[in-house]
Amino acid sequence: MNYLKLSISALLFAVLCVGCKQHEEARRPISRASGTFMKKSADRNKKLVASEEDVIKNIIKSNPKVKYYASQKGYWYSYEEQNTADTLKPKRGDIAYYNLEVKDIKGKVIYAESELGPQTYHVDKQEIMMGLRDGIKLMHKNETVNFLFPSHMAYGYHGDNNKIGTNQSLICTVTLRNFVPEEAPATTVPSTPSSKPVATKPAVQTKKDTLNP
Repeated sequence: MNYLKLSISALLFAVLCVGCKQHEEARRPISRASGTFMKKSADRNKKLVASEEDVIKNIIKSNPKVKYYASQKGYWYSYEEQNTADTLKPKRGDIAYYNLEVKDIKGKVIYAESELGPQTYHVDKQEIMMGLRDGIKLMHKNETVNFLFPSHMAYGYHGDNNKIGTNQSLICTVTLRNFVPEEAPATTVPSTPSSKPVATKPAVQTKKDTLNP
């Protein structure tokens, strides 16, 4: 009887070991597949970036009379109007006022300046195109700059869900009209004690806003 119990226990133990082994072996291909997918995805992104940069570099070569500057963030820019008299540039917290026109990399207008209208940007405190976030901080007041943004500095894989498509490089023309510091909170001035009583005026009833009653 004891021999029968030992045989059954040994059989169950063997079944459990085989099951665990099969479970582990079934999971291995998933991790290998996941790692392969990530590597292939990274390789595709590198090729995409290199391809877009080649197109932009060819545009620069085809315009030898225009001086282009390479930014540290991976885009290029040139000046239509340059202001060398001023030294100040927008910094975090400033409010920038600018005009913008957006073209595809071949120069076809996607969003005209008249369509977009005047733009306002709270520097580094507002979500806008990644390239513009950096590019505006390179500008002086009253400058007009042409930016050549590869897609990873523009709207990337998703586009803007409107006229800008997937992985689309852009030419953005920006005119920085002005920028001002963000308004500081008002400080209260302590009142000086007075021995004379101050007459209070009756509250004046304000009129209702006709747009928002």
